[in-house]
Amino acid sequence: MSMNTLGAKDLQKAFLAGAKSLEAKKEWINELNVFPVPDGDTGTNMTMTIMSAAREVAAIEEPTMENLARAISSGSLRGARGNSGVILSQLFRGFTKEIKTLDMITTTTLANAFVRATETAYKAVMKPKEGTILTVAKGMADKAVELVTETEDIVEFAEKIIAHGDYVLSQTPEMLPILKQAGVVDSGGQGLMQVMKGCLDGLLGKELDLTVEAGDLPKPQTADTRAVEEADIKFGYCTEFIINVEKSYGDREEGQFKAYLESIGDSIVVVSDDDVVKVHVHTNDPGLAIQKALTYGSLSRMKIDNMREEHQERLFKDARKGTSGQKTENDNREGAGEPRKPYGFIAVSIGEGFGEIFKGIGCDYLIEGGQTMNPSTEDMLNAIEQVNADTIYILPNNSNIILAAEQAASLAEGKNIIVVPSRTVPQGITAIINFAPDLSPEENKEVMAQEMARVKTGQITYAVRHTVIDDKEIQEGDIMGLGDHGILCVGQSVMDTALDTLKTLTDQESELITIYYGADISRETAETFFARAQEACPDCEMELHSGGQPIYYYLISVE
Repeated sequence: MSMNTLGAKDLQKAFLAGAKSLEAKKEWINELNVFPVPDGDTGTNMTMTIMSAAREVAAIEEPTMENLARAISSGSLRGARGNSGVILSQLFRGFTKEIKTLDMITTTTLANAFVRATETAYKAVMKPKEGTILTVAKGMADKAVELVTETEDIVEFAEKIIAHGDYVLSQTPEMLPILKQAGVVDSGGQGLMQVMKGCLDGLLGKELDLTVEAGDLPKPQTADTRAVEEADIKFGYCTEFIINVEKSYGDREEGQFKAYLESIGDSIVVVSDDDVVKVHVHTNDPGLAIQKALTYGSLSRMKIDNMREEHQERLFKDARKGTSGQKTENDNREGAGEPRKPYGFIAVSIGEGFGEIFKGIGCDYLIEGGQTMNPSTEDMLNAIEQVNADTIYILPNNSNIILAAEQAASLAEGKNIIVVPSRTVPQGITAIINFAPDLSPEENKEVMAQEMARVKTGQITYAVRHTVIDDKEIQEGDIMGLGDHGILCVGQSVMDTALDTLKTLTDQESELITIYYGADISRETAETFFARAQEACPDCEMELHSGGQPIYYYLISVE
């Protein structure tokens, strides 16, 4: 079978086949994860990401390249979960940018799209690491460029790219020693290859069930804990518009434009995407912002709101109802009319106890999920909508959620979103505690990052599979003490392993130890462990709290 061009219907079928192929193998891909912890795994995250897009693609009755590109890009961006899911969504984003204006796809188109996909994904990752899904994607892109002069047959082209992708994937253990030690290839790369093979099966017309359920994917529960505060409105007009770029607008021009907006207002958000720039600013003279923007192109979707007037109307309505400062059941959204405030906090939490702690230190909105279910970009965007603040700090509290949070920040409109890259819940708690209202948003981010760096976290959980990591042989069911950079110890007893972990984390400079016990640990057992911890570290101040977290028997914070 040969094929020199692909139409929109071909692309639709291929994408749905790729999504179903990944879904069918997600548990197998999960098994490739190096760390044998029972949390949100690569196969699950990538599957939930692509299926979010697949539902939108399947719903298109008359496919065109443009509406397919929009569905694939938007659906995957919003549905992205975990680092692997975010990277997959960025690959789709780059790919669709290359094909969205075309009627037919050729091998040349595919080669260009592969390259653009890889470039987009690499840009999205702060410190790209080789031996991962990125390496596999780049290997296929390089092969595509090489093959474009050799064949116009898309099937032959795809088969050779996939074969090369499999080869690059087989080499990932040589690039990442931890993969070689565990005897596995990179799970994200394997997931990408599964998508590619499914797409080819779809093009070849193999009998596949391409039915995509319309129901929502499971989402972390959210809890709104916003408090009503009086808004100190320095700049009275919330001004939003889109610039349709018609003149030179590069990094230099963007920097100059942002600097100008800072001179006339605050709460500035400027997001550039090709030839479109989304702008939000609070200012006392919207005309100045508009005049400056017109020097770069035409404007659309202009919106100017008098925030002082809205604030007074809200207070008047509350006074008439006798409910000023009180929340109702319907106040679970920004549209309920709470006064805009200067800053707010969103945190990913992992248990009822931690939820109460975050509420107690001023968190506005909680996303329940964390380890067991990595929240998606859309979950983050929904949370952002619920917090009526100029600047919103997001605490991901998990290294596998940071990219989704950053992606949400880039997509959010009308608010200044700052992602504080907390990798553990204790780091997130420390970050909020050290927030200073009198500092600027960027100064606060720097202070919070510095304070988080002083926090060492230990996590006690169980192994779900056999593996070898850091020369430690781990059997299914073993108890593991995880540190910030790997496995600290392995044992058979929860309490003994927790004590060994604590001893490894502490040194002569350690001052404060906080122990959070999980849902599977009774208060009595936790107090016994706490007493033994005090004996082991008599010179440290120590606290015990119920975290209520699943999966992790104890979280231990050392500062």
